[in-house]
Amino acid sequence: MKRTVQRLRTRLAGALLSALALTVAGCSGSTEGSGTPTAKESGQVEKAANRVEPIEDTPKPQLPVTVRSADGKSITVRKAQRVVPLSGSLSEIVFTLGLGKSVVARDITATFEQAEKLPVVTRNHDVSAESVLSLKPDLVLAESTTGPDEAMDQIRNAGIPILVVAPAKGLDDVGPRIEAVAGALGVPAAGDELAQRSEQRIAAVRKEVPDGDKPRVAFLYLRGSASVYLIGGKGSGATSLLEAAGAVDAGAESGLEKDFTAITTEALAQAAPDAILVMSKGLESVGGIDGLVKIPGIAQTPASMERRVVSIEDGVLLNYGPRTDEVLKSLVGQLYGDAE
Repeated sequence: MKRTVQRLRTRLAGALLSALALTVAGCSGSTEGSGTPTAKESGQVEKAANRVEPIEDTPKPQLPVTVRSADGKSITVRKAQRVVPLSGSLSEIVFTLGLGKSVVARDITATFEQAEKLPVVTRNHDVSAESVLSLKPDLVLAESTTGPDEAMDQIRNAGIPILVVAPAKGLDDVGPRIEAVAGALGVPAAGDELAQRSEQRIAAVRKEVPDGDKPRVAFLYLRGSASVYLIGGKGSGATSLLEAAGAVDAGAESGLEKDFTAITTEALAQAAPDAILVMSKGLESVGGIDGLVKIPGIAQTPASMERRVVSIEDGVLLNYGPRTDEVLKSLVGQLYGDAE
């Protein structure tokens, strides 16, 4: 059960649909009949968010290296000329370290521009061992939630080293995840540089958060086509981001113990959000702002009455990686109505 919940979080963070490879303009949360969206209703991500920004100097890997994987195993990486990252977040890290030319495949959740032409080696978010092995990788990078187990075992049994990276739960995980990947790639100094850059940029955005009352924000996971409407609680992955934006995670604060709970009028009334955070594809799936406020329970919230909705691209919202400062900047801008 625990592994199932963890995999759900990974899928939420990576966006469950293959249609995620959208341009920034295509991520707008506006829909027919909703008029021109305000900053609070906009689904736009910051202007460079669909690309990663590599560090200035491309590092030269120093291999072989032996590193500790999050699954408790020690792995030895002898070459890193053909790398397969099995999540969008891990792909971002490799490309931002300046080693994108070594990446030979992508997970369905790697939606940024530099990776979009790479072959996909996942099927409905499950790894295809045959697809991975056909590319003859030197190194596979995986999340602790990557699966199925049979596919991962098949890759290991073929002699391919797999670095498992601990899951991203919040802002404090940005640096350690970058450093773990950089260490396995033989570029620890570049990892330190990127981790420092990322943390500094996040800190700079946090300084711009307005003082005053902390808005209560509910993180909702929506898939209208499947009638899936969930509210995030403790462990949803959004709490750290919301707190950095000067907000309160309304679901977690209202006592929701599960990662995600079905939306009910009672749950929304208890959370009483001043604003709602959603993924852009989720907002689109329910018909934009106009459709969102018609969902039972949401219409009675302060957020609905003010039409105060923050929408951020699915493939980047909960990655907690090199682009998290952009996510935080977009969240702050939309939440307080001063987005550029």
